[in-house]
Amino acid sequence: MPLATLDTSARKYVLAVQQYVLLSARALGNVARKPFYGADVITQADSIGVGSLPIVLLTGFFLGGVLALQSSSTLAQFGAAAFTGQLVSFSMIKEIGPVVTSLMVSGRNASGMASELGSMMVTEQIDAMRALGTDPLKKLVMPRIVATIVMNFFLTILSDAVGILGGGLVSVMMLGQDGTQYFNTSYQSLQYPDIIQGLVKPVVFGFIIATIGCFYGMSTRGGTQGVGRSTTQAVVVSSVLIIASDFIISRFLIGILGR
Repeated sequence: MPLATLDTSARKYVLAVQQYVLLSARALGNVARKPFYGADVITQADSIGVGSLPIVLLTGFFLGGVLALQSSSTLAQFGAAAFTGQLVSFSMIKEIGPVVTSLMVSGRNASGMASELGSMMVTEQIDAMRALGTDPLKKLVMPRIVATIVMNFFLTILSDAVGILGGGLVSVMMLGQDGTQYFNTSYQSLQYPDIIQGLVKPVVFGFIIATIGCFYGMSTRGGTQGVGRSTTQAVVVSSVLIIASDFIISRFLIGILGR
C-alpha cells in the first residue's frame, strides 16, 4: 500500500510539472502571436508594479539600513568601517534586492493571480471564453507574464537604489561616517558582472512568479476551497523556487563572469 501511494504521488507531481512546462511554453509562444493584448498588459503592469511599489520601497530602504547597521559594527573590528558602502551595494544589487523584491511581489501578486484565475475557473468563465473562441492562455496568462517580468525588473532596480540610500542615511546619521566616502565606495566598487547578476535574476524570478500563479489558478478545482488551496500553493511554491533558482543562477553566473 505505501508503494502504491508513493507511485501515485510521484505520477501526480510529474504530471503537474509537465502541465506547468506546457502552460509556460504556450504562454511564451503567444507573445509573438496576434492579437497582442497591449491594454491587458498595461492593466496588469499597473496592478503588479504600481501596486507593489510602496512595499518594495519600504522593504528595500530598511534592508539597506539594517545591512549598514550590522556590517559596520563587524567591519569596525577589523578597521574597515569605510567599506560599509561597498558591502551594502554588493549585497543589495547582487543578492538581497532581487530576492527580497521578488518575494514581496510573489506574496502580493502570485496569490492574486491564483485567486483571480481560480475564481474564473470554478465559475466556468474560462470555459465560456473557450466557447467564444478566445484562447485563455493568450488573453489571461500572457499579459500577466509579460507585465510581471517587466515590472519586477524595474522594481528591483528601485529597491536596490533605495536600499543603498537607506544604508547611506544610517551610515551618516547614526554611525557618523562620511557620506561622500560611503557613496563613492558604493559606486566605484561595482563592476559590470555585479550589475548583470542583479539584472538577470529579477527577469527569471518574474517569470517564475507569473507562471506559478497562473498555473495554480488555471488548475483550480473544487469551488471556493480549491481557490484557497491554489492561492496558498502559488505563494509557497513560487517563494521556494525563487530561492532555489537564486542559488542556481548565482553559481552559473559566477562561473561565467568570475565574480
